[in-house]
Formats: sequence, C-alpha cells, structure tokens
Amino acid sequence: MPTAAEKRQAFRKLHERGCFILPNPWDVGSARYLQSAGFKALASTSAGFAFTLGLPDAAVDRDTMLEHLRELCAATDVPVNADFEGGYAHDPDGVAANVALGVETGVAGLSIEDSTGDRDKPLYDLDIAVARIKAARKAIDKAGGDVVFTGRAECFLVGRPDIEETIARLKAYADAGADCLYAPGLRTREHIEKVVQAVAPKPVNLLMPGNLGFSVAEIEAMGVRRISTGGTLARVGWGAVMRSARQMLDEGRFDLFAQAAPHAELNGLLREDARKRGR
Repeated sequence: MPTAAEKRQAFRKLHERGCFILPNPWDVGSARYLQSAGFKALASTSAGFAFTLGLPDAAVDRDTMLEHLRELCAATDVPVNADFEGGYAHDPDGVAANVALGVETGVAGLSIEDSTGDRDKPLYDLDIAVARIKAARKAIDKAGGDVVFTGRAECFLVGRPDIEETIARLKAYADAGADCLYAPGLRTREHIEKVVQAVAPKPVNLLMPGNLGFSVAEIEAMGVRRISTGGTLARVGWGAVMRSARQMLDEGRFDLFAQAAPHAELNGLLREDARKRGR
C-alpha cells in the first residue's frame, strides 16, 4: 500500500495538467468500489457521511470526522481529499490546530470553506476568512507542506451568488496560500471560465451537483483541473432507496429492485479487495 507521502505526491501531480474526476465516497465500501472502478483519487463528503449517521450536513463533530478520514485513508490505495468544512473552529488558531489533526489522518488534500453557519451572517468577513486560510496554510507547511490545500468561497451556496465577490475571495485565498480554488455552486460556462481565468495558473475544482450539461471534455476545455461530486453520489443512492420505499408502500410493488447492483458482483468485488488486504 502506498505511504501517505506517496499518495500526496500522486495527488499533487494530478493537479499539474489535464482534468480529473474526484468522486466523493461516503463510507469505506463506496470508497473501495470507486477505487476499483479506476478513479485515481477520492474525496470525502461531509453531507454524504452525515447522512449515514442520521445527521444533516455540517452536524458531524470534529473527532468523528477525523476518525472517518482515518478510515478512508487506511482503506484505500489512492489519495483522499478531505472535505474539512470550516475547520471546526471560528478563530484562525483553532482552524490551524484542527488542520494539523486533519493532516495526521493521512489525507492527501484538505479544504477549508468560508461559511460561518450563521444564517444572518453566512460568510466570514474577508479579512477573517483570509486569516483562517493563512493559519491553515501555516499548519500544513509545519507538517511538511505536501498536502494539497483548497480554499473555498461559499458565496453561491449561502445565498450570495455574486461572481465578483466570489472571484475576489478566491484570489485572496490564492494569495494567502491555497494551492487549489473552489467555488461550489457555479453552474454556467461564463462563471466557470471567469473563475478559472481569475485565479490562473492555480487549479480550480468544479462541483458537479447534478447534470450541468457539460461533459468532462467540455469542462477541461474551460480550464477546470478537478471535478468533484460532493454529496451527489450519496444522494443518488438515497434517491434509489426513497423511490423503492415509496413504490413498496404506495403500489405494493418491487419493480425498482431490478436496478439494484448484483449481489454476486458487489460481494465478489469486496471479497477480492479484502483478500488482497489479508482479511
């Protein structure tokens, strides 16, 4: 199994050219499947993991999330990027301390967002947001500096869909030390290309929350380096369960079971994976 250092080197190299898909598993089983399917790197999803615990997004505490990240890293041979939410602290020193703990889990990448969780004031003031990014950068550098650090501007997700503010924040985070920039919620070619051009040559992550109508080739042509799926894959699974449940209750039928993954295929895949790991 590759070491954490080797995974981090591989992850950083993926950001140098081209465009790659970074799918977000929500547990060990989905992570191992996505690795076996051929993806070169994976990312955690705060929402997807929270749903497995019967919690809403952003309700998982720091220590539970750290253990989840350790499990994902230990279970896979490919790099894992951490959705580290807001760093589980408001002040820069708290963010730095928690980022250091996040790095210790073995992740190859880690992101920090600028949303506050407060509906009345959903984003940190820019000077505080930048201080938080600088603190996270310092913590990563102290640990060796090889973890790919992503700065996130949450404007479009918290009801402030202002592309100019988004770009200003991303540029400030790039200057503060972010290796990669990410503005979840972008949906149009115009906005995507404006962000890519504004922070160049640093790589940009694009969230695929559903079908935006762009192929990977088209997204690559826009200059995007990384495409993540966030909680979408987990919601695809939930959608199948919810539709099947409604059909059973409302129609007394089980037709949608025909779309289930074959037991033998899934069981065989995970059995072979366990065999390779000596389990």
